[in-house]
Amino acid sequence: MTEKVSAEEMEEIREAFQKVDVDGSGYICASELGDLFREAGFPLPGYQIRELLQKLDRDKDSRIDFEEFTAIFREMKDDRMAQGFRKALSKKEGVVSIKGTSELSSEGTQHSISEQERYAFANYINTALEKDPDCKHCLPIDPNTGHLFKAVADGILLCKLINLSVPDTIDERTINKKKLTAFTTHENLNLALNSASAIGCQVINIGAQDLKEGKPHLVLGLLWQIIKIGLFADIQLSRNEALAALLEEGESLDVLMKLSPEELLLRWVNFHLKSTGMSISNFSGDIKDSKAYFHLLEQIAPDGSKEDVPRIEIDMTGLYEKELRKRAECLLKQADRLGCRQFVTATDIVTGNAKLNLAFVATLFSKYPALTKPENQDWYLESETREERTFRNWMNSLGVNPHVHYIYGDMQDAIVILQLYEKIKVPVDWDHRVNHPPYKGVGGGHLKKIENCNYAVELGKTKAGFSLVGIGGQDLNEGNQTLTLALVWQLMRRYTLNVLEDLGDGAVAGEDLIISWVNKTLKEAGKSSSIKSFKDKAISTSVPVLDLINAIQPQSVNTDLVKRDDLSDEDKLDNAKYAISMARKIGAKVYALPEDLVEVNPKMVMTIFACLMGRGMKKA
Repeated sequence: MTEKVSAEEMEEIREAFQKVDVDGSGYICASELGDLFREAGFPLPGYQIRELLQKLDRDKDSRIDFEEFTAIFREMKDDRMAQGFRKALSKKEGVVSIKGTSELSSEGTQHSISEQERYAFANYINTALEKDPDCKHCLPIDPNTGHLFKAVADGILLCKLINLSVPDTIDERTINKKKLTAFTTHENLNLALNSASAIGCQVINIGAQDLKEGKPHLVLGLLWQIIKIGLFADIQLSRNEALAALLEEGESLDVLMKLSPEELLLRWVNFHLKSTGMSISNFSGDIKDSKAYFHLLEQIAPDGSKEDVPRIEIDMTGLYEKELRKRAECLLKQADRLGCRQFVTATDIVTGNAKLNLAFVATLFSKYPALTKPENQDWYLESETREERTFRNWMNSLGVNPHVHYIYGDMQDAIVILQLYEKIKVPVDWDHRVNHPPYKGVGGGHLKKIENCNYAVELGKTKAGFSLVGIGGQDLNEGNQTLTLALVWQLMRRYTLNVLEDLGDGAVAGEDLIISWVNKTLKEAGKSSSIKSFKDKAISTSVPVLDLINAIQPQSVNTDLVKRDDLSDEDKLDNAKYAISMARKIGAKVYALPEDLVEVNPKMVMTIFACLMGRGMKKA
């Protein structure tokens, strides 16, 4: 764009983008465009949605990023289709304007946020953290005001929420709780942001200062990511085998493994609606009349057949209430009887707020799945390994699209891998070498996916200089676990080392350089610990890591909490939990887990020391 965008216009564009990007992914996809037009009262047929997406999608990756959106938004003056798009945006419900807190605010600009989300998240947090003594100073949050944005400012509430979604992510001993200063508050916010990143939240454009100032759109975006991760934790086959009941005739378990939590929830709802002859295809337009919800509650409510679980009979008379808002209120009274009146109000249902309705359905599923694992089925489901989880969270924190739920299913067309190449500064020829979804052709475009995978392997060998002996495109497409992880590890390793090269004026970073820097830093700080390699058994105590953290940021580590002599396995894990959280607290974006230190996993150990080296070089 040659013409300069004014601050006011940029805010208008950002507001419009956030209205459409309901899942907060940072990209607009076809389903979100379709929902926008349907909610605005003039639904478009599928071919017109695809036509509009093609018009707006300049890099042809089947989605619209903010840069593309900015470019096309300014060209929407004369185009008939574009005018319809603007009209839909202006009718989008549930959005209020509030004064922003950025520098732009001085120029009289405003941010747009969802009032409905603010209300829902505030109520959820009030319930979830009600009994936590460390949150007494900021709870309860008034859901009708901007109190929520002040409540997150000291970082304590965010840290607690992260541990609620993924238990033990943050060692509570590292949270600053008393007599907070500007510095200790900043530490808490660093701890929260780096821990959120480690569980798979995309926080690239959020800084500690943004949270301290309570910037509404950033706070709501982060809260939704954290809450969603917790809600979706058990909506995966490897952690909930009863989901196999959702298999349709002729399907294998692989099909369910590849479905996202959103898709599994849709299938779960339709499974229970089958006897009524109803079905839904989204959590926006299809649920506005509350009919599907009434029938769902009737199907999943306890029928008294299980011992110690009394029968709850759903009152269906509200289904015949003609006024939709009143009908939705009747529905929520029944949900309350199940202890599931969370996230949505009657307004959220009748306006079809997709995000909050998704959260509501996830709550229903977690309390009353009403599924029985099929009998006479002989299968063994492997749980996600720690390494797989770390890789998945790393990829998601970088904002890859689609969001990765199951590594071996979500990477079969290599689109995610190709995005990761760009993150490590390997150019990708998206226009001439990449086949974009939706894939058409024999077997759902099977050959086109393999072509992508072949290109991904080719890039690794010729442009990235990876060691990919024995790895072919077909291995990625078929989800070969060992070979897929081998490529992903090399991508993560290069990404980590690139950060060091950027800080070191382009000097090539390698393992020897990191070890040398670690030992030099420890010695200069008067520490007695050192490491010979990333396999050094001394690392299992986490003492070298904690000493290094203290060398980078003196007096940051509470030495009374560090166990040093005759350590049991429990002592080692205790030290490791403290070390990982302390690393994140001083600003190192560590993805590894405490167990990686205790077991001295050399790959993950390398990333920990590399991230700390990056933090130390920034300080210097």
